[in-house]
Amino acid sequence: MNKIERQLHTIDATGKAIGRMASEIVILLRGKNKPEYQPNIDAGDTVSVVNITQAKFTGAKFTDKMYYHFSGYPSGLKAIALKDLFAKNPGEVLKKAVWNMLPKNKLRAVMMKRLIIK
Repeated sequence: MNKIERQLHTIDATGKAIGRMASEIVILLRGKNKPEYQPNIDAGDTVSVVNITQAKFTGAKFTDKMYYHFSGYPSGLKAIALKDLFAKNPGEVLKKAVWNMLPKNKLRAVMMKRLIIK
């Protein structure tokens, strides 16, 4: 069994759209850029994102997009606007985008641990 060689990729978020950047990050986290890629093996790299506060949003997403969370109880639907979440914690917006693009299985949480947002 071979040891997995992990590299550190640094991505500068200045002037980049969140969604396009998230899709690049997902490819690196999953290891799809490597010739030995297998979907059931977590052989991806570590990704560090810098200057997240200078990321850009296209269209009217910055003012119109909402994130919802439901607790399961009556009147337990919580909503937060993208601009409010970005002002509070800009890295959380990118984390949510990457989280939803990763495959919904046991490897998703392990891959997310290798995403570093500064």
